[in-house]
Amino acid sequence: MEESFEDLVHEQSGMVARRQLVSHKVPWNQVDHQVRARRWAVRTPRVLSTTTGPLSRDQTLWMAVLHAGPRSMLGGLTAAEQHGLTGWEREDVTVLVDDELAFEDVPGVHFFRSRRPFDLMRSPKPGIPRSKVEPALLLWAAYDAAPRAAHGVLAASVQQRLTTPERLVEWVDQLRPLRRARPFKRTLSDIAAGAHSAFELDVRRMCRQHGMPLPRRQVRRLDRTGRPRWTDCEWDLPDGAVVVLEIDGGLHLDATQWQADLRRARRLTTPHRTVVRCAGAELRLEPAEVALDLIALGVPGRVPENTPGGGDRHTTRLPGT
Repeated sequence: MEESFEDLVHEQSGMVARRQLVSHKVPWNQVDHQVRARRWAVRTPRVLSTTTGPLSRDQTLWMAVLHAGPRSMLGGLTAAEQHGLTGWEREDVTVLVDDELAFEDVPGVHFFRSRRPFDLMRSPKPGIPRSKVEPALLLWAAYDAAPRAAHGVLAASVQQRLTTPERLVEWVDQLRPLRRARPFKRTLSDIAAGAHSAFELDVRRMCRQHGMPLPRRQVRRLDRTGRPRWTDCEWDLPDGAVVVLEIDGGLHLDATQWQADLRRARRLTTPHRTVVRCAGAELRLEPAEVALDLIALGVPGRVPENTPGGGDRHTTRLPGT
């Protein structure tokens, strides 16, 4: 049974494509009358809304996919948001489109052209047409994202239980050729081994590059006041000492937070536990500097032969060590 025009409009949050008006035999004079009466509004050369005023988020998404044609679907972080990914929201809308289609640009909409197998990538979920979460994220990570964001979003999707490392690896192969395929597979191997954030992935890469053992993560400690704390990374040394690495992200740029972090580090330091800190950007961009300082404190590792013996590197041992 063919869907009625009223049901179609309701399902699409009040948005309708001109091609759908034609297929449902809606007279053009009726459409023009609704627009002139300001009950409907022209949103793009191909899409109208049966409401006026600012568009809701759902209406904006429908407008984007309807404008691009019947094979189009949400992609990238927009599709991932629809699947439930949090912390990666973007205002702009990404739509996957057939490489052969021609249409006008729409402000705020990024059309990602692809010759990939759309029928294979399309999610069976009802509602706004969207890509499955795995190809949506992998295509965004491969072609639109900065390297660290590319790997970070894969970790986030697994941590939030939207997919698994195994399914992502399968899609890396299905999307072949895929830019960054080999680094993605290494990252997914790390994620399968228990890394659940971009910082954890950075630490694993640093350890792998410098022959360092993987640290213990999120160790529960009581500070000097008896308050429970969880440390980012810990290495147990042969002599019974412990080296702790705390990684400061963007939040730590706030002055109040920075002071609280310094106090926290002091209170976690003991005669046998050394706490050192690094910035997340330093770990990402200069992992050798962080690794060499940890090795200098006794963490087993490999120092590259061409590394200067001293230079301007400094490792801070806090009071009490």
